[in-house]
Amino acid sequence: MKLIQRTGYYLAGFSIGIVILAFIWKGKKTEFNYFPDARVLKNINTKQQLFSNKVKMAITNKTIDTIAISYILKKGDVNFSKSQTKRKPCKIYVIEGDYNDKEIVLTVENCDSIATIQDVSVK
Repeated sequence: MKLIQRTGYYLAGFSIGIVILAFIWKGKKTEFNYFPDARVLKNINTKQQLFSNKVKMAITNKTIDTIAISYILKKGDVNFSKSQTKRKPCKIYVIEGDYNDKEIVLTVENCDSIATIQDVSVK
């Protein structure tokens, strides 16, 4: 069998396999969280989220709303250089993002079963 024929058979089988996988995964809500940002944000979003008194005051004063906080917790970027990832028992993460042309920075204390939003700043 020549190299061209082998390559053709390989590409045909590979294409069929990709199509089958696309149909299998299409109905499922499959996520691939390979990067550290995505893993941290998914971990925080799966836990019960609480607000500190400082954040509750910011919400009451209409400095920020819970929709913006939820958006940043889903789509934000974790700043690992400002975070305390080695802290025991709860790690502290600084999450930054933009919402409605405002730069929002959240400080989140991530414990085993609870994630507490400690601080929020809007610029």
